[in-house]
Amino acid sequence: MIAVVDYCKGNLKSVQRGLAAVGGEAEIVSDPARIASAQAIVLPGVGAFADASASMLQSGQMEVIRERIAQGVPFLGICLGLHLLFAEGTEGGNPTAPGLGVIPGVVDRMHSHDESGAFYKVPHVGWNTIEPAVGSNWDACRLLAGIPEGEYFYFTHSYIACESECMVATTQHSVAFPSVVQRGNAYGVQFHPEKSSDAGLAVLRNFMSIVKEG
Repeated sequence: MIAVVDYCKGNLKSVQRGLAAVGGEAEIVSDPARIASAQAIVLPGVGAFADASASMLQSGQMEVIRERIAQGVPFLGICLGLHLLFAEGTEGGNPTAPGLGVIPGVVDRMHSHDESGAFYKVPHVGWNTIEPAVGSNWDACRLLAGIPEGEYFYFTHSYIACESECMVATTQHSVAFPSVVQRGNAYGVQFHPEKSSDAGLAVLRNFMSIVKEG
């Protein structure tokens, strides 16, 4: 069973349907005990980092997800779920809220201007490409198996993770930000695979392969 974690942050059904479309047995769960017994964990979500953090801490989800990731259970964070892999986030925090801490660093608001002063609309909404991060080994990332460089995915977000050694792919919108990260069996994507047509289904299918292979 793949646990699609319900922490009151939306888009659960569409993620569940996406996983079902590629052969996954996905169940929307909120009980930490059910998360602890799952074969894999998917953390989708939209909304503020601080609200998500508070909800997960209060429910006990944060602790059990940390434990399961440390045990090597396959994990996929989508959009806000990617953000929560990081140590801290500024969205809605005072000044920051704690994340899972799997990857060091802070999630902060995306800049509305690039280095030359050109304006970019924030939130970043729509189709954009992913490219290999400098120094990353795209070809070794099982989540991106068969995904060509420059593939388009659907984004909708105002906050971005910081650069880290865990970056696999980046996307450009005012700045180059992490759009795919990996640490061990824990993966995060800034885009929404469940809304990204065939390319998104390919990513979910790859995640299913990771779950089956362990």
